[in-house]
Amino acid sequence: MKRPISVLVLTDHRSHNSDNSLYALCSELRRNAAVGAVHVASRGNPANDGFFYQFHDTTLRAWALDGEMHYRDGAYRFMQETVPADIRDYDWIWLRLPRPIPDGFFEFLASQVDEKRIFNRPSGVEETSNKAFLANFPELCPPVQLCQDVDAIWDFQERFPIVLKPLENYGGRGVVKVENGFIYDNDRKIPFQDYLPALEEQFRAGGYLGMKFLKNVHQGDKRIIVVNGVVVGAVLRLPPKGAWLCNAAQGGRAAKAAADAREMEMARKLSEALLPRGIAMFGMDTLVEDDGRRALSEVNTLSIGGIKPLEDLTGEPLVKRATDLLATYMQAGENLHRPALVS
Repeated sequence: MKRPISVLVLTDHRSHNSDNSLYALCSELRRNAAVGAVHVASRGNPANDGFFYQFHDTTLRAWALDGEMHYRDGAYRFMQETVPADIRDYDWIWLRLPRPIPDGFFEFLASQVDEKRIFNRPSGVEETSNKAFLANFPELCPPVQLCQDVDAIWDFQERFPIVLKPLENYGGRGVVKVENGFIYDNDRKIPFQDYLPALEEQFRAGGYLGMKFLKNVHQGDKRIIVVNGVVVGAVLRLPPKGAWLCNAAQGGRAAKAAADAREMEMARKLSEALLPRGIAMFGMDTLVEDDGRRALSEVNTLSIGGIKPLEDLTGEPLVKRATDLLATYMQAGENLHRPALVS
């Protein structure tokens, strides 16, 4: 019989709210028979600066789960009621940090522990969280093109209206629409020439992924959560009236949904690419193409949220489903024979 698994979760409680799924996920993971200890360390605790920001220490202060993990206790437990931890003592590290990630942190983390014992793996996140990763799946996406100069954007938008997504941004930040020589930045209509300074600034940061603007955007952006190659659940995010961005951070609303056959095939193909890169959990977004079929518009591989709100919306045990799949993922890994930690 395999000994229980010890897990260290890396997060930042300063960005949490009461809807954050981390608390339910960690509570459920701690109840899994395969898991012996779940400790959670926050980037928001100054005692952890040597690890998260200065890259000279593998020791942290962590919340050792000894029961249910509740958001209402977070500020106190992450700061005041912690135990010593060393990242090298755990079987697995669960990387659940929000952006922005300090430059050099991923490299430091991977230099201190075997990356194969981290999910989602730093090198995998760096490779796949860039919007350019979508260009590897043209058969699943609307027409897409990497745009790293003004001419590329201008030529692409002459074919049809397009959306520009900054390669490294997240949460809908910096996303604009281009149509007939005008930039639409939320509700502002700006002549292309007047927007050039902002475009040039983004080119210096890496450029854009250009994607055909889909006229059916009002039908909603479907977020599908996949864990260890299995679709756990889906939610439809609808844009506010008169808007074209569906992101919840931009004011969209959520409704029940299910992955259709085409989306299940997308999840399979993405899992085949992501699991070998150490991405155990990801979110994929789809929009309705002009022909009525769903098309892939986004892949999120860093801090995938929404599972607990989705469970509350559907009434299905999605949190347990997700943590059971994560436990299976960890159990399939090579046994490191480390001493078991107790919470």
